[in-house]
Amino acid sequence: MSTTAIPHHLRVDVETLWAYHDMHHELRPVDVCVGLGSHDLGVATYAAELYHRGLFPQIVFTGANAPTTIERFPRGEAIHYREHALELGVPDEAISVETAATNTSQNLTNTRAVLAEAGITPCSVLLVSRPYQQRRAYATCRKVWPEVQVLCGSRPLLLDEYVHGIGDVARVINMLVGDTQRITEYAKRGFAIEQEVPDEVDAANRRLIEAGFTSRLI
Repeated sequence: MSTTAIPHHLRVDVETLWAYHDMHHELRPVDVCVGLGSHDLGVATYAAELYHRGLFPQIVFTGANAPTTIERFPRGEAIHYREHALELGVPDEAISVETAATNTSQNLTNTRAVLAEAGITPCSVLLVSRPYQQRRAYATCRKVWPEVQVLCGSRPLLLDEYVHGIGDVARVINMLVGDTQRITEYAKRGFAIEQEVPDEVDAANRRLIEAGFTSRLI
């Protein structure tokens, strides 16, 4: 398999999952941006871009490390995100970091605690994540932080642009499959609210699992 080209026989299924996870929220000004840690530095890039557009006055980058990020971000996801945002001109006083979270629920509950310690109780938040984490982030936030109005956003990239930027098509497909499974499984476990999974999304995910993309399944 090419490292960046989506195999033709998998394309429709990969595109189906990619489209499903995009919440298509129309962005508007919010009280706080939460940059969710992952292997994707584009989260920090987009958060910085939106800060400069005036959509929020404060960013919290949250995330420790996962097995998929330890080599890329050895000092922790949130720390590397912060450094990147500073390089992009976001002032230091506009950035907070949360460095202990290892899952999305912790990202959000720990961020709420960081903000409370700073005397900030937001009414609205924008969750910036990698593109295929949007739906899971939304469902998790509605469960663990129900009092805030939540929007989700990611860098507006086409699927092939995103894969090329990550440089590893297998990683992207595996992550898509894992995040799709988590929509259902995390709701069952009480970690997130339920989200509808259309039949075509479930079928696409099953075919990709049968094709061997199982490394991110729980």
